Amino acid sequence: MWIHPEEVLLAGALWVSERANPFFVLQRRRGHGRGGGLSGLLVGTLDVVLDSSARVAPYRILLQTADSQIYWNIACGSSRKEITEHWDWLEANLLQTISIFDNDEDITTFVKGKISGIIAEENRLKPGEEHEEDSGKFREAELKMRKLFGMPEEEKLVNYYSCSYWKGRVPRQGWLYLSVNHLCFYSFLLGKEVTLVVPWTEVTQLEKNATLLFPESVRVSTRDTEHFFSMFLNINDTFKLMEQLANIAMRQLLDNEAFAADLSLPKPSKTLKNVSALKRDLDARAKNERYRAMFRLTQEERLDGHTDCTLWTPFAKMHVVGQLFISNNYICFSSKEEDLCQLIIPLREVSIVEKADSSSVLPCPVSISTKNKMNFLFANLKDRDFLVQRISDFLQRTPDSSWGDTNPLSQISHLASSSVPPSSSPGSESVQKARHYHPGLPTAIQGLLQLYHRDDPEDLGPKAMREKMKEESWNIHFLEFGRGVCMYRTSRTRELVLNGIPERLRGELWLLFSGAQNEMATHPGYYGELVEQAMGLCSLATEEIERDLHRSMPEHRAFQNEMGIAALRRVLTAYAHRNPGIGYCQAMNIVTSVLLLYCTEEEAFWLLVALCERMLPDYYNTRVVGALVDQGVFEELTRSFLPLLYEHMQELGVISTISLSWFLTLFLSVMPFDSAVLLVDCFFYEGIKVIFQVALAVLHDNMDALLSCSDEGEAMTILGRYLDNVVNKQTVAPPIPHPHALLTSGDEPPPEIDVFDLIKSSYESKHMTSCYWGSSSSAAERHDPSLPYLEQYRIDPLQFRQLFVSLAPWVCGGHNPTLSARLFRLLDQNQDGLVNFKEFITGLSGMYHGDMTEKLKLLYKLHLPPALCPEEAESALEATQFFTEEEPREASFFSDQNALRQQEVTPGEEPKDGDSEEKKEVKDYRYYLRMWAKEKETKRETIKDLPRMNQEQFIELCKTLYNMFSEEALEQQLYHAIATVASLLLRIGEVGKKFNNGTKKRETTPQTSLSAQTPPHSPQGEEEGPGHGASGESEVCRALADAQLEVVAAQMSDEETKDDASVSSYSVVSAGSLQCEDIAEDTVLIRGGEQRQGSVLDTDWSITFEQVLASMLTEPPLVDYFERKRNIQVKMAACKAQRAVERQISSASDHELTQHST
Repeated sequence: MWIHPEEVLLAGALWVSERANPFFVLQRRRGHGRGGGLSGLLVGTLDVVLDSSARVAPYRILLQTADSQIYWNIACGSSRKEITEHWDWLEANLLQTISIFDNDEDITTFVKGKISGIIAEENRLKPGEEHEEDSGKFREAELKMRKLFGMPEEEKLVNYYSCSYWKGRVPRQGWLYLSVNHLCFYSFLLGKEVTLVVPWTEVTQLEKNATLLFPESVRVSTRDTEHFFSMFLNINDTFKLMEQLANIAMRQLLDNEAFAADLSLPKPSKTLKNVSALKRDLDARAKNERYRAMFRLTQEERLDGHTDCTLWTPFAKMHVVGQLFISNNYICFSSKEEDLCQLIIPLREVSIVEKADSSSVLPCPVSISTKNKMNFLFANLKDRDFLVQRISDFLQRTPDSSWGDTNPLSQISHLASSSVPPSSSPGSESVQKARHYHPGLPTAIQGLLQLYHRDDPEDLGPKAMREKMKEESWNIHFLEFGRGVCMYRTSRTRELVLNGIPERLRGELWLLFSGAQNEMATHPGYYGELVEQAMGLCSLATEEIERDLHRSMPEHRAFQNEMGIAALRRVLTAYAHRNPGIGYCQAMNIVTSVLLLYCTEEEAFWLLVALCERMLPDYYNTRVVGALVDQGVFEELTRSFLPLLYEHMQELGVISTISLSWFLTLFLSVMPFDSAVLLVDCFFYEGIKVIFQVALAVLHDNMDALLSCSDEGEAMTILGRYLDNVVNKQTVAPPIPHPHALLTSGDEPPPEIDVFDLIKSSYESKHMTSCYWGSSSSAAERHDPSLPYLEQYRIDPLQFRQLFVSLAPWVCGGHNPTLSARLFRLLDQNQDGLVNFKEFITGLSGMYHGDMTEKLKLLYKLHLPPALCPEEAESALEATQFFTEEEPREASFFSDQNALRQQEVTPGEEPKDGDSEEKKEVKDYRYYLRMWAKEKETKRETIKDLPRMNQEQFIELCKTLYNMFSEEALEQQLYHAIATVASLLLRIGEVGKKFNNGTKKRETTPQTSLSAQTPPHSPQGEEEGPGHGASGESEVCRALADAQLEVVAAQMSDEETKDDASVSSYSVVSAGSLQCEDIAEDTVLIRGGEQRQGSVLDTDWSITFEQVLASMLTEPPLVDYFERKRNIQVKMAACKAQRAVERQISSASDHELTQHST
C-alpha cells in the first residue's frame, strides 16, 4: 500500500535490494522469502521485539536521488505481487516525468506530493470515516494483528502492549493484542514462534498479583487452563482494559447483542499516537459508568469533564477539598475524604452561575445559586473561564423546569404535596374518570400507609415520641444541610439513615437517595401516559401480574381491597410496557407493594425504574442474571470471611438457595416487614453492599448452629427462624403477621434479635474484615497486589496514629497525636494521604534500631517541613488560606498545558523563547539520559544536608523533648539536661545571628527583657521537691526565656504566678507556632501584626543539626536515653493483649445494653 513518505537514513541495513532505477529502489526484508538462515532468525526476532512494521510488510519501495544520502519510504507490501504492482505503476506514470527535472529537491517534492494525493483519494473513497481517527502506527498494528491471527476485517483492535508470556517456566517476550472479542499474543524469538488466541467469552477470571515467580503479572483463567503475562510498562492500565473487555463480552453473551460504539461520545480534538478511537471510546464509557454510579444518575448522562476544587460548606464553616464533575444535566461534587461531603445540583434548578472576585484567600471562585435560594461556592478552580462557559452552554440547552404544561397529568407532583384535591369542572371530572390513572385517585396523592392511618387517633406513647424525635432530627438536618436534590450529603446523613427513616419522610428520602426524583422531575406526565397505553393490553407479563397481585403482602390491610390492588396493577403493568426486556419478574410485586405503602403511584413507578435499571441491573429479567452474579459474589465473600462455614455450606448447597430470595426481595419476603423496611432504607442510601453485609452478618451469627447441620432442610430452618425473629422495637405501626413465622416456630421461642443491632453488627463486621484498624473503607480499595509485597497494604493517618501510640518507643503523652501526624507527613513521600508497610517500618526502625545520631536526625526532621505543617486554622478564613497555599493538584478539564508551563517557570522570571530554542538544539538524548541517571542515583543524606532550624521550630522541638520523659525513672535529671541544652542552643543561635548580621541591632519593645546571662540551673527549680513535673517545665521555660523572648513578668500579679507555677515562656508565643490542642488556657496569642502581652519570635535566629547533636552529647542522661536499645516485641505483645481485652469489654457492654433494652 502507499504510505505517507517517511525518511530513511540507512537504506541497506537489514534490507536487500531486488530492483533499482535512478530514482526508486525495491527492497526485501533480510531473512524473508528464500531461506534466511541465522540472519533471518535474528532479524525476525528484532522485528517482533521492536514492533517493526517489516514483520507484516517485508517489501518496500524507496525514493532516492543522486546527490542525497537520504531515502524516502513511499510504499510497502505484504507480498511480492502487491509491491510489484506499485513498482510497475511508478515506472509507467512517474519515471518519465521526473527524469526531466533538473533539481533533486524538485523531484523529491513532486513525488511526495503525488503519493500524498493518492493516499488522500483512497481515503476519500472509503465508506467509513473511522480510519481517519486512528494514527498510522495504530492502523499498522491492526493490520499486523489480522495477518498474524487470521482475524476478519470486522474485528477491531482496541490496544496492544509489549509484555512477556510465561509458557512453562520460560518467559516469551512479545506483543499482547486486545481486540473487541479476543485476547491475542504473538512472539518470535530465534525461530520459535508462539501464537495465542483466547476469546473473551472463555475467560472465567482475571487477576492481577505479584508473586516471587510471577512479578507484577496478570493471570487469565479460562475453563481449561491459565495464562500468565508480565513485564508490562503500565500493568494497571492494561488490567483495567482487560477487565472492561471481558465484562463487555459477558454482556454481549447475555444479551445476544454485538458490540456497538457509543456515537454520543464527543470526538477527540486531535489524533493521539498509538491510541485507537475504540480505546478512547471505552475509556469514556468507563468514566461515565463510574460517574453515574457515584451519583445515581440516568444512563443518558454523559460526563463532560472534572477538575479539583474546594467547596465551602456552611454547616462545617470550612472549605472541603474534592472534585467537581460537569455533565449535560448535572453539576456534582464529591470530597476526597470518604463520606465528608457529596453534592448533586441539577442544571434545571440553577438560576445564576457567576465568577466571584478572586483573591489570595479565595482564588478563582465560582458561585452557583439555585431556584430554592441555596448558594454554593467553589474555589481553587483551574480553567475557571472555560468551566463557566461549559456550564453556560449546558444551561442554554436545559429545558425550563417550571411546570408550565397544561396537561393535568403534569401537575401530579404538585398534588402529591397537598392533601386537598384541586377543584375541577364537571367536564374534566368525566374525562378523568374515563382514564385509568388521573390526579383524583387517592393513590396519586398519598401513599397507602398514610391513607390507612389518616383516621387513626394520635398515639402519644413512648414509641410515637421516639418517632417524632426522629422526624425532628431530620428537620434539624434539613435546616442545616438543605432539603431536596441539592442537599449536602455527609456522614451525618448516613447516621440518620442507619437509625431508621421516619415513616412520614420515607418516600421523599427514598426518591432522593435513589436518584428517582431527578428522573420523575424531567418526565412530567410520563407515567400517566404509560398507564393509558399499557392497560388493556394482554401479554405474558400481564397474565403473570394478575396471578401474583393477591400474593403481594396479603397480610397488610392496604392490599386486602381493590384500591391497593389496582394501584399495584397499574405500576407493574406500566413498567412491563416501558421495559419489555424485563417485563415482569415474580419478586417485583413484593418490592413494588412496599414502595406503594410510602409513595404515590408515580413515585413508586420511578423508584421501581431506579431499582430495576440502575441499582439492581439484570435482577428482574427472565434469567435473573444480576441476582445470580451477586450470588457468586456472595459466595466469594463467604469463602473469604467465613471459610469454615463456606466449605460446610457448599456441601449442603445452601448458599445458592438462600441468597437468591434474600437479594431479589431485599429481605422483604424472609423478614418481618417492620424490620426489613429498615434494610430498604439503608439500601437506597448505600446500595447493594448493605444486603451483602447483612447477609454475612446473618451467617456469622448462626455459624455454630449451621456447622452442626447435617442437611439442607435443617440449615434452612435455622436461618428461617433467625430471620423471623428479627424485630423492630421502635416501630409505631401495629404488628403485621409474617407468613413464615408459623412454619419456623418450634417448641421453644427463639430469642429476638433487634434489627438495629443486626445492622450495626453488619457495618462493624465490614470494618473488622478490612485489613486495617479503624478503617472506614474496604480492604480492596487500598490493597494493590501488583505492587511489591511490602507496599501492597496502606494505612491512613488515623490508623497510623493508633499504631504509633501502641508501638512507638517515644511516649509523649498528650503530644503523641501531634508527633504521629508529623511522622506520617514525613513518611508520606508521594503525598497521597497513605503510608504503606515499608514506609511505616522505615520510620519505626529509625526510632528503635538507629544510633543516637540517627534517632536525633529523625527527631530533628519531625520539626522541619514537610513534617511540621501550617497549624490548624482557628477560623474559616484561615482554613481558606491553608487550602490555597497547598501545591496545586493535577486535575483539569481537558488540558493542563498552560498550568504545566507556568510550573516550569520560576516566579519572577519569564521564559525566553529564543534561549529555550537554542538549548533544545544543543541538548541531545544523551544529555537527558545522563540527567535521568543522576536523578536515579540514590543520594545518601549527611548531617550537613539537613536545613537550619528557626526559632519557632526549635520551640516545637523543646516541647516534644519535654513531653518525652514523663514515664522515665530519671525524669528529673532528663529535665535538667533539656534545660541546659536548650539554654546552650539558644545562646548559640544568638551568637550566630550577631555574627551573620554584623552590627545590625534588633529593635526591642520598651518592656523588661530577661538577661541572656541567667544560669541554666536556678536554685528555686532544684528545691521544688516532689513537683518535679512543674520544676522540669519551668526549667525549660527559663532556658527558652534566656535568649531573647520578652516576657512581661513584671505585669503579672503575685496571685497569677502562685496559681500556676509552671507557666512556661513558650506558652507566650505566636499563634502560628502551636497546635490548637497544645495551647493552654493561660496562653496569650498574637495574631498578625497585633501584639498582646507576650513575646516576639526572632526570624534571624537559627541553628544547625550539628549544633543540636553536639549540645546533646554534653549531657550523659540524654546520651543514655537515646542510645538505649528497646525491644519492640514487648510493645507488640502488650498491644495484642490490650486489643483482646477491648474486644471482650465491647462484647460484654453490647450484651448488657441488649439486656437493659429488653
